[in-house]
Amino acid sequence: MSPRGTRSNRPYEIVERALELSRADGCAVIAEERSSANLRWAGNALTTNGTTRGRTVTVVATVDGAQGTASGVVSRSAVTAQDLEPLVRAAEAAAQDAGPAEDARPLVTGGRPAADFTDAPAETSSEVFAAFAPALGESFRQAAGGGRELYGFAQHTVVSSYLGTSTGLRLRHDQPSGTLELNAKSPDRTRSAWAGRATRDFADTDPRELDAELARRLGWAERRIELPAGRYDTLLPPSTVADLLIYQQWSATARDAAEGRTVFSKAGGGEGAGRTRIGDRLSGLPLTLRSDPAAPGLECAPFVLAHSSGADASVFDNGLPLTATEWVREGVLDRLVATRHGAALTGLPVAPAIDNLLLEGGGSGTLDEMVAAAGHDGPTLLLTCMWYIREVDPATLLLTGLTRDGVYLVENGEVVGEVNNFRFNESPVDLLGRAVAAGRTERTLSREWGDYFPRTAMPPLRVPDFNMSSVSRGV
Repeated sequence: MSPRGTRSNRPYEIVERALELSRADGCAVIAEERSSANLRWAGNALTTNGTTRGRTVTVVATVDGAQGTASGVVSRSAVTAQDLEPLVRAAEAAAQDAGPAEDARPLVTGGRPAADFTDAPAETSSEVFAAFAPALGESFRQAAGGGRELYGFAQHTVVSSYLGTSTGLRLRHDQPSGTLELNAKSPDRTRSAWAGRATRDFADTDPRELDAELARRLGWAERRIELPAGRYDTLLPPSTVADLLIYQQWSATARDAAEGRTVFSKAGGGEGAGRTRIGDRLSGLPLTLRSDPAAPGLECAPFVLAHSSGADASVFDNGLPLTATEWVREGVLDRLVATRHGAALTGLPVAPAIDNLLLEGGGSGTLDEMVAAAGHDGPTLLLTCMWYIREVDPATLLLTGLTRDGVYLVENGEVVGEVNNFRFNESPVDLLGRAVAAGRTERTLSREWGDYFPRTAMPPLRVPDFNMSSVSRGV
């Protein structure tokens, strides 16, 4: 097979050629083919649309030495067969220059190559919007007739990942991801509301339904109510629950917990797994937080794809199988994210990160039903959207952020108006502990993290004392 031939630019051949070129003691190669299609609109009219394609190749070289095994990782985009040798040599040079890798482990071995390893990459195109685009046009007409303007975008991406290693591993995964974000505004821009959806193919996504919900929220906002900062009984829709729990999951690493640096560290320390809060009750509700590569509608890669090493991932673990994992089981902390290295350090089971997250175990009630049950003993807030979430204190996982595009007041089971925006200070771990009700789990999209982590399913939660720490003006 000639490296200058047309066939040598196929992704699986890129992987094979890079492995052939490697002179290192070990090598792992990830070739990712990405195609995307998008629509954007403003003021009830499409503004842009288009498709893109791209390739990224990551080479991990490992070099054995007297003091241990070193690793070098180099990633480059738009790689062709002619670019491979410089890329492989750069990874090898990085490994030679590095000291022994703390997370060094034998590269994962495997059985027979994936049956589709040599297949062409999956692709998306504008055809993914064949049914969605006409419905979007109807939404524009519906919104214009109702005196509101729609802004937003829809994006669909398919990433085909090809993983090969010098130990014989040959794995392949196609990951479709779609997101819809819709913002409705009043013509004078004094009222605004946001909603989003995640999808695999847009066949299950109707923008008219989102527009109808946003129209209802803009109607609520016709009455404006000023409230001071304070602790409020608060309803969190699934999207805001995802905003908080995605960050919690990103922080739930075994090594950091065992080293006393996170909210999941045991007070006073201990030995091995005893240095963590594994086994502690985090919620009085029987909530289970889990990940599962085979979760219907939220399917993700069933093996590790690591482009770098850190507390939550190791390039030496590339290709390690992933299985359904319960992080919190019926309210009790059951697992922390652990690479093979992290597991060896802490004595905890190997539990790699997985690219989806589900919170289950609530009731069957909808958000509307939870609203109807709220506000009878005092004011309740309906917090529909967060943004600019940042960490304040890793020891408690205290987060701060702002509300926007719709905070509403509920009294006697009805939304009676929109209130001013706030800055909040809350820990998602504390929120789980204080939540008094959870509704039905549904697929949702985090506004803050949906670009990075779109595959979530969450219930609405009711928290009796959500901390709105200060009033936010001009948001």
